[in-house]
Amino acid sequence: MDFSLTEEQEMVRKTARSFAEKELLPRAAEVDKTEEFPQQTVKKMGELGFFGAYFPVEYGGGGMDFLSYILIVEEIARCDASHATVLAASTSLCGASINIAGTEKQKKKYLTPLATGEKLGAYALTEPNAGSDVSLLQTTAVLDKDEYVLNGSKQFITNGDLADIVVVYASVDKAKKHKGIAVFIVEKGTEGFSVGKLEDKLGIRGTGTAQLSFSDCRVPKENLLGGEEGLGRGFIIAMQSLDVARVGAGAAAVGIAQASLEASINYAKERKQFGQPISSFQAISFTLCDMAVEIDAARLLVYKAAYLKDKGLRFSKEAAMAKLFASEIACSCADKAIQIHGGYGYIKDYPVERFWRDARIHRIYEGTSEVQRLVIAHSLLK
Repeated sequence: MDFSLTEEQEMVRKTARSFAEKELLPRAAEVDKTEEFPQQTVKKMGELGFFGAYFPVEYGGGGMDFLSYILIVEEIARCDASHATVLAASTSLCGASINIAGTEKQKKKYLTPLATGEKLGAYALTEPNAGSDVSLLQTTAVLDKDEYVLNGSKQFITNGDLADIVVVYASVDKAKKHKGIAVFIVEKGTEGFSVGKLEDKLGIRGTGTAQLSFSDCRVPKENLLGGEEGLGRGFIIAMQSLDVARVGAGAAAVGIAQASLEASINYAKERKQFGQPISSFQAISFTLCDMAVEIDAARLLVYKAAYLKDKGLRFSKEAAMAKLFASEIACSCADKAIQIHGGYGYIKDYPVERFWRDARIHRIYEGTSEVQRLVIAHSLLK
């Protein structure tokens, strides 16, 4: 069993870290404060190939292994979770769905610009009354000659305000519940498709999280993801793409946790109380040790899930484990970082309060921690 990264993977990590430290870290606090979408740095991520890292070369991707992409997400999140979320929503969810189930024509037309970063993607599954229970989807798609007519609304859609390409989940047969769901590729500017309210969020504030509406939105029949074979396969596609996204979310959580640890170590060495650095106090040093152990364990779970995907093996349980543990650890480490910083940890002059706010969403999106436990339990008890 070899836990070392390959030379190529190390190069990917170094490239991502260098970019993140130079381009993202200096602006992270400002992005969080202004809630301004970081257009220029997102564009640079596309130019570096981050959005298409693991997608096939023939569709504009880098042809790397999935673990390389996970390393990129981790390093980006270590400096700014908002950028990591933009990247993951476009790649781990939207792009992954098309890569998993798209026809050759769909991949060439839609996956290619997503992989190159030319266009931004979004993933529209969640609705006001349908979150964890996908069978409750109210958005409908009705075939009318050569078009599907979509009606309904979506909630909490990352990149929803700026995405050029959105994969939309809709029911084609409500009587069949989750077996009657299909996925459609909807382009920005399509008549009947509009962006509604932008949410004012606790964290990842550099990302747009929007409501989407579809009112007699006509989508060409050829935009049914997977073609005719995609009818009724929406639930399966959702589960497969969410497996991918959960590993990415786990990687982002590890990045936030790592940033929390590094900030805490630096502060503990500099801050003096009772005539000595607080790092010399056992309570502080043991807390740092606990953080380091937890982060390493979370990272190994994430890398294992990515490894299994690269090997073409089932990884649903491992993806759930990685996402569950890493998201819990990210919140725990950010909380400990605030405690180590004391009063300074609670003010915006220091980054650890932002880490805590950015970490919290990871226990909710791509499936709550409770849903991850259901996935793991089902795998154990089947």
